[in-house]
Amino acid sequence: MPSIGSERVVVDGEVRRATVHFDGGAITRIDTATADTDFGSLVILPGLVDSHVHVNEPGRTDWEGFDSATRAAAAGGTTTIVDMPLNSIPPTVDTEALEAKQSAAAGKLSVDTAFWGGIIPGSLPNAAELVERGVCGFKAFMVDSGVPEFPPLDDRELIEATEQVGALGVPLLVHAEDPASIVPATGDATSYATYEATRPLDAEALAIERLARLATSSRGRVHVLHVSSGRAAAELAGSDALTGETCPHYLVFCAEDVPDRATPYKCAPPIRSAEERELLWEALFAGSIDMIVSDHSPAPADVKETESGDFVRAWGGIGSLQLRLQAIWTAAEPRGAAWEDLSRWLSTAPAELAGLGDRKGTIGEGWDADFVVFDPDDSIEIRGDDLLHRHPVTPYDGMRLRGSVVATVLRGHTVYQNGKVAPGLGSMLERHGRAGV
Repeated sequence: MPSIGSERVVVDGEVRRATVHFDGGAITRIDTATADTDFGSLVILPGLVDSHVHVNEPGRTDWEGFDSATRAAAAGGTTTIVDMPLNSIPPTVDTEALEAKQSAAAGKLSVDTAFWGGIIPGSLPNAAELVERGVCGFKAFMVDSGVPEFPPLDDRELIEATEQVGALGVPLLVHAEDPASIVPATGDATSYATYEATRPLDAEALAIERLARLATSSRGRVHVLHVSSGRAAAELAGSDALTGETCPHYLVFCAEDVPDRATPYKCAPPIRSAEERELLWEALFAGSIDMIVSDHSPAPADVKETESGDFVRAWGGIGSLQLRLQAIWTAAEPRGAAWEDLSRWLSTAPAELAGLGDRKGTIGEGWDADFVVFDPDDSIEIRGDDLLHRHPVTPYDGMRLRGSVVATVLRGHTVYQNGKVAPGLGSMLERHGRAGV
C-alpha cells in the first residue's frame, strides 16, 4: 500500500507531521509511520479544487480546451475542476449540450472534471433533468454575459431560478452586476481607468443587495461569483441568503498598478483599488467570503486586443488556472495566512460548493487520494510561454511568484512531477456521484 509523508501535511484542519496511505485511489489510513515517499518539510495539501473554470470546448476550443486546461490544472496542483456552461457552443443549458461537452472531454482529461449547468431565459424546465445527469448546479447572469448564447435573467426569472434550483438541492451561481449601473466608456480606450469606470463599484454592490432580497425564498444555496471589492463583500456579509467567492487577480493586483494598454488584466467585474483589495482580504479572514477560485477565462491574443491595447474592445477574462496556488501564497503569506486557510479557500470550500466534498478537497480516510506537494520557499518568474494554458496571455507574465508545485497526485497517480504532466488520467464526475462517467 503506497504512502506519502511530510513534516507539514494539512489534516483535520491543522498542519502536522503525517504519513498518508492510499489504495484503490482512496486514502486508507493516516499515521506517522515511515512513508514510501517522504517529502521532508515540503507542504502537502489536499489536491486543489477549482469550481470556476471556463474550458470553452466545444465551440470556442481555439480559446481553451479540455486537453490544455486540465494539463495546466495538474501543473498548478489542481486535481479537480468544474467547467462553466459558457463560453462553449452550445452552452450547457440542456442535456444535449451536456452530452456534447462530455463527448468533447472524453479521453482528454488530466484531472477530474465536473460540470455546471446554465440557466438562461426559457431553459429552467431543463434543470431537473440536468441534475439527474449529474451537473453540480447552475450559473446565471444578472447582466450581459459577453456572449450572445447566454443572455441574462430578469428579476422575475431570477426569483423562479432561486426557488426551483434550490428545490433541486443544488446551488445557483450568479454573476451579480447591475446592468443599469454600467455606463458607456468615455476617454482613452487604452487606459485601464477608462474601462474600470464603465463598471463602477455600485454595479456589483447594488446587484448583490438585490440578489439577497430575491434569494430569501430559496430553499438552496445562492452563491455570488467573483466578488471584486470590499463594498460587495460587505453586502455579502450582511445576507444570510448568500455565499460568495473571490479570485486571485482581485487579491494580488490593484487598479493603480495596471499599466495602460495592458489588456491581459481586463476582467468583469474589474480589478479594483488597493484599498478594496485589502478589504477583500479582511472578508476572507472573517469568513464572509468562502473561497478563492481562478475564474480562468482565457482568449487568444487578438480577442484580448493585446496589440491595440484597447480595454473597451478586449475580452474580459484572465488566464490563471495554473497559477492559483502560487499567486495566493505570494499574497497571503505576508498577510498572516496559514496553510489551513489556503487548504480551506482553495480546496475544501470549492469542493463543498460543487457537491464533491464527500471525496474531494480534504485529506482524510475515505477521501480520494488527491494531493499537491508544494515548496513554499522556492520562487519562479512566470513566463506566459511556459504555461500549459492554450494561450500565453496572462497578467502574471514576468511576475515573480513564491513557491512551486513539486508534484500533483490524482487518486493515487502522480499526474505532475519534474515539469511533466501524465495526461489522460482524469475522469468525469457527477455531483455526489462516482468518477468515470
